[in-house]
Amino acid sequence: MTDYILRILAKDAGIRAMVAVTTDLVDEGARRHHTEPLSTAVLGHGLTAAALLGALLKVEQRVALRVEGDGPIGRVLAESDAYGKVRGYVENRALEGPLPITRERVAEAIGDQGALLVVKDLRLKSLYESAVPLRSGHLDDNLTHYLLESEQIPSIVRIGVQMSELGELVTAGGLLAQVMPDYDERAWAQVQKRAQQIDPGYELAEGATPEALLADIFDGISYDILEKRDVRFRCICSREQISKVLMGLDIKELRDLIDEGGAEVTCQYCGQVYQFDVEDLLAMIEQKARDSSST
Repeated sequence: MTDYILRILAKDAGIRAMVAVTTDLVDEGARRHHTEPLSTAVLGHGLTAAALLGALLKVEQRVALRVEGDGPIGRVLAESDAYGKVRGYVENRALEGPLPITRERVAEAIGDQGALLVVKDLRLKSLYESAVPLRSGHLDDNLTHYLLESEQIPSIVRIGVQMSELGELVTAGGLLAQVMPDYDERAWAQVQKRAQQIDPGYELAEGATPEALLADIFDGISYDILEKRDVRFRCICSREQISKVLMGLDIKELRDLIDEGGAEVTCQYCGQVYQFDVEDLLAMIEQKARDSSST
């Protein structure tokens, strides 16, 4: 099943929702970062969470979430934009754990002490930042709490990453539902109850589709499909951006890199490696000298 997010609106009930398939997204992230099975499962939760939050954005906006828990996985960071382009990483890529890898093992890897930080670039003068303390190691539960506490929107988030008994990725996905002003409380109670019973990763592995999951959750509640949007792993890093970072070094630091034979920079979000040889670094020193003499 190709990755996508299906968004719907139950206008009369005052509820909007989405279900995402993120299997290929997670597989690509795991491949780029060479993660062990447990690290892959945690990464899958982070990437899926970012994809869901990104689907709430408007054109040209971006969102980043960072999980700082006390578990052995360390930091989890993922970003998404309004177009379904997602990237991210986990600090401990080599985290191993006993098989099978369950939802509880993922929660233990994240830890239940720490904070969830969400940063939004809404194309305004400053970034919007909000943090909530972790209530558990379950990222979806923490996102549900974040949306209620920081954005004052009753919501429910469910994320699932299904791993095989051998520790291989099978499926990944998530759902997010939230109310709008003047919502129908009975309809919302049904959506909450049915959504809470769903593990998206398991349901997708059993052959369910986002369309089927939403039809079950909203059984008897009228809704319209708003959008079916592709989701994919895509990083915004580039050689030009890395060059600007190196240009921020002073001349002595650049000469030290030259003495080492060049520079190798790896993007932490996607694992892309950028090589800069001695000639590249000498050109940077010359450019910095020209810039200095012209001021």
